[in-house]
Amino acid sequence: MIINAQTLRGIFVAFNTLFNKAFADVAPLYTQVATVVPSSTSEETYAWLGDIPMMREWIGERELQNLTASDYTIKNKKFELTVALPRDAVEDDKLGVYNPSIQMLGQSAALHPDQLVFGLLGDGFAQKCYDGKAFFAADHKVGNKTVSNKGTDKLSPESYAAARASMMSLTNSKGKALNIVPNLLVVPPALEGMARKILLADQIDGTTNTLKGTAELLVVTELAGKDTAWYLLATNKPLKPLIFQERKKPVFVSKTSETDDNVFFANNYLYGVDSRDNAGFGFWQMAYGSDGSKA
Repeated sequence: MIINAQTLRGIFVAFNTLFNKAFADVAPLYTQVATVVPSSTSEETYAWLGDIPMMREWIGERELQNLTASDYTIKNKKFELTVALPRDAVEDDKLGVYNPSIQMLGQSAALHPDQLVFGLLGDGFAQKCYDGKAFFAADHKVGNKTVSNKGTDKLSPESYAAARASMMSLTNSKGKALNIVPNLLVVPPALEGMARKILLADQIDGTTNTLKGTAELLVVTELAGKDTAWYLLATNKPLKPLIFQERKKPVFVSKTSETDDNVFFANNYLYGVDSRDNAGFGFWQMAYGSDGSKA
């Protein structure tokens, strides 16, 4: 194959088509647990994260609610993935061998938010949220009360029911019910069997399963390795438990000029994808996590 500007442009168009199709064919899971928030700068501050206000009877003047209780900030990060195409492969017309690499770029870009969001969920027992406590903690402050959204029990019908009751019993700092009803049980592959038993079985140990259908099940491969931890989430509110902050969507790019160092010195054309984004925590009240460490 003769290499010229027209040839390189045609290769880019073909690779870009492969990339976009592979990207579109992937069904990532992060939107089930995270609210996608557009970003227009290097970081976003979620000052309104704090106590969850509720409607009250209007007696006297309006009562202003504090919506600036937090300085929780999510900083955007840059991410990339790049592959090298040998110039000799273009000359020898062997581009088809490299098509899977371009398709993998598309799939990896599409699944990148899953890695960020579910990685953050798995680290929620250590990483801090807007109130300065770990997202899953036993000592969140709500008014004069200390509230827990963290457990240590292994996943079982009993521990699941207790977590569900705990979330549904939450109130704000004024004692008003938050009306949180969890609707999604998130587990690693190792707990899929028990989770299906709790949510789908008609009977458990010969007794009618009253928990059947109380939540949907989401099995997440990114949680593999933390095989005892499980998470109960309320994803039916305007803000989901997690936030995916998007500054720049994934873009397919190339570096193929004959004067580029990668071509001149290494005899390689470069193709890649890059994005700017990050993930963070929303309201801890929308989530319950157990590390499953209790024997």
